[in-house]
Amino acid sequence: MAIILYARKSVERENSISCETQLDYCRSVIKPDEQNEKVLTFVDNGFSGGNINRDGFQKMMKLVRQDKVSKVIVYKLDRMSRSLADFVNILQEFKAHNVEFVSSQESFDTSSPYGELIVKILMVFAEFERTSTINRVTQAYAHRSEMGFYMGGRQPYGFELIPAVIHNIKTKKLNPIPDQAAQVRYIFEVYAQENVSLRRLQDILIAEGKNPLNGSAWTTAKLSTLLKNPIYVRSDCDVYDYYDRHGVQMISDAALFTGEYGAQLYGHTKHDPGNPDWSDMKLVLLTHSGIVDSDIWLKCQRKLEKNKQITNSYSNPTSWLAGKVICEKCGHTMTTIKGKINKAGEMRRYFSCTGKSHKKLCTGPKVSIYAEDLENMVYDCISEKLSDLTETSHSASKAHVGEINDCKLKIKSIEKEERQLLDTMLAGGFNEDLLTLANQKASQLKRDRLALYERMEELKSLRSETNTVIDLAKSWKTADYERKKAVAMIMIHQIRICENGSTKIIWNL
Repeated sequence: MAIILYARKSVERENSISCETQLDYCRSVIKPDEQNEKVLTFVDNGFSGGNINRDGFQKMMKLVRQDKVSKVIVYKLDRMSRSLADFVNILQEFKAHNVEFVSSQESFDTSSPYGELIVKILMVFAEFERTSTINRVTQAYAHRSEMGFYMGGRQPYGFELIPAVIHNIKTKKLNPIPDQAAQVRYIFEVYAQENVSLRRLQDILIAEGKNPLNGSAWTTAKLSTLLKNPIYVRSDCDVYDYYDRHGVQMISDAALFTGEYGAQLYGHTKHDPGNPDWSDMKLVLLTHSGIVDSDIWLKCQRKLEKNKQITNSYSNPTSWLAGKVICEKCGHTMTTIKGKINKAGEMRRYFSCTGKSHKKLCTGPKVSIYAEDLENMVYDCISEKLSDLTETSHSASKAHVGEINDCKLKIKSIEKEERQLLDTMLAGGFNEDLLTLANQKASQLKRDRLALYERMEELKSLRSETNTVIDLAKSWKTADYERKKAVAMIMIHQIRICENGSTKIIWNL
């Protein structure tokens, strides 16, 4: 183990103390019982204390990390570093390697109670400095985001960065690349079609040779990220309403959503896969032109959200009922399992309760639920249901149109009432008590308006599903696997299997 004497001098000044003199002071505080220990000296002459990129210092720290040092002595604390953050990090590293630290002129010795107290105080200030720096960076980021600056990260496919001046500040903005932008529009248009999944979209792009023009390859993860990004949408009032209903903080005013510019979503979600919380997310309009119409973009968002609600077992290729079959006893999904080969050389599939096989908390049905038998039974039930629905679907669709129109009229009435209330408040027509009631009324009006928007979206979705049922009814007798799965997804909420093997179908329609 060695004792290290360290000296630093940034520039030669007439009255400044030399490195040799600093080392003499350091030697003077070596204790009598330490006189026989090995002493090493490291000097950095002509180096600033503003950073730690110094030859002598780095050689000293290398020995410290190798556990070859027992003590480090300096003339004054600022010889080690003039940066509080660096100094505290150095002390922490010394402590980790059991190295004492002494300042000859300041009675600073980390082995003493006083020295340890000073170290703790320094660490408090260093933490304050780090926190302040983080807050300044965060505030600067938020401010630039709110001004409409593109805040970097991975450059979105379909755009390039070009120089720009925004609010008299030189920066860069996104600019569509024509060939890539056309490909992005095509991706949105294809995915917006009925029964086109992310996997199907990927297959279509590969089959048509529409690979990314940047030399990479499409994956379902890349396509999902692209489809969710508001960078691409021509943001209008419908896009504003979509994010507002999801609880996103809207930075840009609604009046600016004219259907021209793309938007940027930033922040952190408190993410529960089934119920994401977007309250900490913010949306701001940027200065580049969007490349996808809002109606197509919103249709894709609805499809992506609906996909989240589908259980993983829905993609199980062994049955078109996968994801719909539930054990009534425990409420867990039942999945298909391949059985043993019988004497006739056949291998039959059957449904097994995941509460029994995975969770070990259920005994499952007492009889075997063979997949083929259940599929045939449900197939016949759907056939009967479709024949009834075909006759009533057109009238149901008209009813949806009428209710959507009623919702729009109610929204217009609420917006008018909101404007009147705001005008009265701005004119100072309320005292303090009435102002409180007015604020409560305004909040209630907003909740009512958002609820109506939610109902409109639900009705639009129902209209789409009704039209799908009409089309599927015509070809149900010759439906393939994918078409059967699509029909089951639309029509059936759950298929409950009782303990005795009996079946209950809970319909969506």
